[in-house]
Amino acid sequence: MADDELSSPRSSDSTAHNAVLRLREERLAQSTRPFQARGGRVIRCQRCLLPKKLCLCHTLSTAHADCRFCLVMYDTEPLKPSNTGRLIADVLLNTEAFLWSRTEPPADLLALLSSPHYQPYVIFPASYANAERVTTQVAPEAGKLPLFIILDGTWTEARKMFRKSPYLDALPVLSIESLESSDYRLREASHKEQLCTAEVAVSLLQLAEQQPAAERLAAHFSEFRQRYLAGKANVPLERILASQ
Repeated sequence: MADDELSSPRSSDSTAHNAVLRLREERLAQSTRPFQARGGRVIRCQRCLLPKKLCLCHTLSTAHADCRFCLVMYDTEPLKPSNTGRLIADVLLNTEAFLWSRTEPPADLLALLSSPHYQPYVIFPASYANAERVTTQVAPEAGKLPLFIILDGTWTEARKMFRKSPYLDALPVLSIESLESSDYRLREASHKEQLCTAEVAVSLLQLAEQQPAAERLAAHFSEFRQRYLAGKANVPLERILASQ
């Protein structure tokens, strides 16, 4: 999936509470050359990664949910200003994020997957998993919180991560069948009903009966989407709002 502009220099002070932004800093530190996104001259807020004139940091607020999200992100995904996994970590501060590796998964990821406090679910379409792994209900064992594992990347990258992550093979696959078309226009999707990462998280929160958190994340995604599209088209935010 393509993205528009290069972000402004990173700042550790602004990323302390967001796992995706922390991962972004780590990924930038590993780079031997600057990450060049398409049209990369826009000066961005270092916290929300929107153009500074469209910054939404003043609108940020958090929520509590009796579940947890774990984003397994493909290579450059944390670097992209259009990534919406970052929005989950904005709202739910206990969100975790890790770079994907087929052969050397992070030790902290493996520890989280094996924690007795959580019931992990890999979020992926049922058609790609063996039938015995698939569930459509959130029903963790007594005393455990749901841990939703989202493979965050392009659709091709997500399929690769699903196929080539042996440490996920024993986990149940939770399939979300959305009846609504995606409202995501930040990137081009393979199918109009293909949900972005934040929309998937909203659906999961609803499925887990965490409605206040679902509403907070949905509102945050809507605000981000409007401002991102205004920056992408270089038009006033009011014009985007009028077209909704």
